[in-house]
Amino acid sequence: MCAAARTPDRMHDDDFLHDRLHDEEPVIDTGLVRRLIAAQFPQWTGLPLTPVGITATDNAMFRLGADLAVRLPRAAWAAGNIAREQYWLPRLAPHLPVPVPVPVAHGRPTAAYPWEWSVLRWLDGVNPAPGVLADPGQLARDLAGFLGALRAVRPEPDAPSASRGGPLAGRDPATRAAVGRLRGVIDTGAATALWDKALRLPEPTGPAAWVHGDLTAGNLLVAGQRLGAVLDFGLLGAGDPTVDLIAAWNVLPAAARPAFRSALAVDDATWERGRAWALSIALVQLPYYRTTNPPLAANARHVVREVLTDRSV
Repeated sequence: MCAAARTPDRMHDDDFLHDRLHDEEPVIDTGLVRRLIAAQFPQWTGLPLTPVGITATDNAMFRLGADLAVRLPRAAWAAGNIAREQYWLPRLAPHLPVPVPVPVAHGRPTAAYPWEWSVLRWLDGVNPAPGVLADPGQLARDLAGFLGALRAVRPEPDAPSASRGGPLAGRDPATRAAVGRLRGVIDTGAATALWDKALRLPEPTGPAAWVHGDLTAGNLLVAGQRLGAVLDFGLLGAGDPTVDLIAAWNVLPAAARPAFRSALAVDDATWERGRAWALSIALVQLPYYRTTNPPLAANARHVVREVLTDRSV
């Protein structure tokens, strides 16, 4: 069974999808998706189609019937991720301990919509929001097991490079610019001090590994108190896997982080780099999405708070 899309935390009418998150974003609504399905996959024309209420920034999601989902990029810079997922996820899926969104159909650009898109299998579950799990330590161990399995697959020579798989220094300009826009919103002094410290850490020396790149609560499903699926591999690539430690601050409460870290055998420098990755991503997201995507902005605030109050190192 293949994972396809997040379980909706709320449903929207088409007007929600008219609110663009990015300047170059086209209008993506049920009418457009129905026309695309009818033209390219007529066998699914009669199925119900419902927008999925999620905080996704790169793609618009729709549930198609009971068993399928449609995923359409919102911007040109996200469009190439469809081909990446179409090619690599079927190759990685057999090696992973939980379902991942292996596509079942590959949509093509049209005059009405300019990019490739995917049809995926739907998987039921819920995002691991606070209060959902009675035992977050089990989720911590499950996440570590997923990352261990992902890292155990050797990247092939033609594997794409992970956009979040390079040195922290590459994010320095964007991170400092975001801090400047957040004066009076967060503790910018503490954020800058943590970031400066992280930039002085030694860089990793291990071989490149597969990187998910966006292990946030919105990209995970839990079922029966266990990790049920890992979603959205748009940032998949080979590189330094430290960024995948962001789940410790984005998803897990403080009490569950030691189990996650222990299961992955993470040393102090790597843990600190992972914390800096979590901070940088949240800092950049917060001002960008503060008005256009309030749920994502709220999550970014949560991550900044968790990172700055974490005394685990």
